[in-house]
Amino acid sequence: MPAPKERYPMSKPENSEATTHFGYQEVPVAEKEQRVGDVFRSVAARYDVMNDIMSLGSHRLIKRYTIELSALRAGHKVLDLAGGTGDFSLKFSEIVGPSGQVVLADINEAMLSVGRDRIIDKGMSANIDVAQVNAQCLPFADNTFDCVCIAYGLRNVTDKDAALKSIQRVLKPGGRLLVLEFSKPTNALIGKSYDAFSNLWPIAGKLITGDADSYRYLVESIRMHPDQDTLKQMMEDADLINCKYHNVMSGICAIHIGFKPH
Repeated sequence: MPAPKERYPMSKPENSEATTHFGYQEVPVAEKEQRVGDVFRSVAARYDVMNDIMSLGSHRLIKRYTIELSALRAGHKVLDLAGGTGDFSLKFSEIVGPSGQVVLADINEAMLSVGRDRIIDKGMSANIDVAQVNAQCLPFADNTFDCVCIAYGLRNVTDKDAALKSIQRVLKPGGRLLVLEFSKPTNALIGKSYDAFSNLWPIAGKLITGDADSYRYLVESIRMHPDQDTLKQMMEDADLINCKYHNVMSGICAIHIGFKPH
């Protein structure tokens, strides 16, 4: 079975002396990309196992719901951005069929390697390309994709506004963006319980992957991520329309949807 094709050169954003958040830390913009890269290189091999543990398996149901909201059909082109280990790409591949195209894209080569191997092992490479890209400056032509999905990845992007504008550019008119991300619980009791539970993730990370620091960053990055209404406004500021969100598990996660104007 041939490997998924890699056709797109990775672009890089302009250098900046500004600072940004890496979890709770304030770091130079140029340093954040390297640090986030180190996190995902460390966890790539056990990423899916840890997802099951951290979500108690619920991430599978949430992803299924996200796929239903994609409204993909045979022949569509979809960008699985920050797609990492490829679980969304495999599902998208089945939906769009041989006349469609899926691009599994991630900035991290270790995560892409895991995803590429899964795709090959399942014999699903015929309509899946693989691309190492930076979400802030996507190397695709304008008006390319019917759908862009970024799941549990936007919070790791240094300049989220630039990424949303780049996504809007590569969407076809009428195309939709799906953002699945951890968000802010709408129930105070659930929020406190969730915070207590997520504080255990670094301990689990240490036991299972030997790496507590990466999972400590992941917890902090979730808590620093914009809330539901802020992200909705950011999408509107990127010239996406009809933006809305669906809270999942009382807002522990949220699925945002926006469309490129015709």
